[in-house]
Amino acid sequence: MPQDTAETCLCRIIHEERVARAQQINLLAGETRELAQLFKTMGDPTRLKILLALEDGEMCVCDLAAFLEVSESAVSHQLRLLRQLNLVANRREGPVLYYRLGDRNVSRLVHLGQSCVRE
Repeated sequence: MPQDTAETCLCRIIHEERVARAQQINLLAGETRELAQLFKTMGDPTRLKILLALEDGEMCVCDLAAFLEVSESAVSHQLRLLRQLNLVANRREGPVLYYRLGDRNVSRLVHLGQSCVRE
C-alpha cells in the first residue's frame, strides 16, 4: 500500500540542531500529561460555558445550573473536575458555595482558544 506523501518528507535530511533544540524545550513527561489533561478537561462545552460564566465574577452552583439549564448535581460534577485542575476555586458563605476562576490565566487560555477559533 503506497504511503501518503502529503504528511511525510520526500527526502531524508535530518536537521540535528533543530531536533536537539526541540528536545531541550520539550516538556517533561509528567508536564505533558498534565497539559493534555488540562486541554481534555477544558474540551467539554459545558465546562467551557462554566468558565466563561465565571469570568464576570463568582456564581453559586444553583445559579450556574439555572444558566446551563441542567441539574445542580450535573453542575457540581463538572465543577469538581474543574476544581481538581485548579481551573476554579470555591468558598462557602453559610449554606451557599460560590465558585470563581482559579486565576486570570484560565480566562486568558479560554480567550486565546476563542481567538484561534474565530480566525
